[in-house]
Amino acid sequence: MRETRTDNTVTGRDDTGFTLIEVLTALAILALVSSSVLVIVDRCLVSASDSSLRMEAFLLARENMEKILASDSVEETVDFGESEKYPDVSWQTVIEPFSEPVSGKTWIRAVCSAEYTDSTGEKQTVKLEHWITELTDQQASQLAGQPQSIEELTAEQLLATEEEAAEYAGVDAETIQQWVKNGLVTMNDGGFLKYNIDVYVRSEGKPTAAEKKDQVGSIEELAATMKSLQPGGEEVGGSDSKDPVTGLPQGQLEKMGVGDVMKLLKDKKKR
Repeated sequence: MRETRTDNTVTGRDDTGFTLIEVLTALAILALVSSSVLVIVDRCLVSASDSSLRMEAFLLARENMEKILASDSVEETVDFGESEKYPDVSWQTVIEPFSEPVSGKTWIRAVCSAEYTDSTGEKQTVKLEHWITELTDQQASQLAGQPQSIEELTAEQLLATEEEAAEYAGVDAETIQQWVKNGLVTMNDGGFLKYNIDVYVRSEGKPTAAEKKDQVGSIEELAATMKSLQPGGEEVGGSDSKDPVTGLPQGQLEKMGVGDVMKLLKDKKKR
């Protein structure tokens, strides 16, 4: 019996193709790799969207801050709204006095914030803060609406010696003497008032003639000046007086936080 031999090389036939298991395995690997790529792409898109929203919020907050800094004057206020330029971002601007904890000085600061909702549904806020100016003691008292007696005003304002005046102004005694020669008003007993020294500090020792006229020569004159600077020449800030914007008594308004005041103003604006 003769053996018959088949030569695949000669006939051109190839039996080395992929089996079904090999094909399924390859498809599974391809699906796994593709899903991983899709997850990475999705995360990149989400991250890009959140980054874009955050940049819009930052730009909006910066624009509002630049408007405040470009203004000639500012007043205590709380404002808010929806952005027309960036429809997914809302904004809030607060101009308020605050007491700096280290030195105890009162400042006016502006806080501009912008809020958006990220891809996870969480509220995100971008906030910019700028300390605009430091208030003098009398300005802080006027802003707080706290009427002062002559005794309180004397204790707050009077500086008995040149050394005390120099320390308050942040200069040396020789500079105080030069300011006196340049028109700094002193008390009859040679004492100094912070109110007058502030005029020279603000002008770096070179006040105008009009600024020199703003000085006072006694505590009584200072009390009258401060009273005249208040609206209507009356004492303001009492617990029974009402805030013209909210309609609430000042005493109640002072106990409320900024968030509560904002909510009150927002509800009032909707009416």
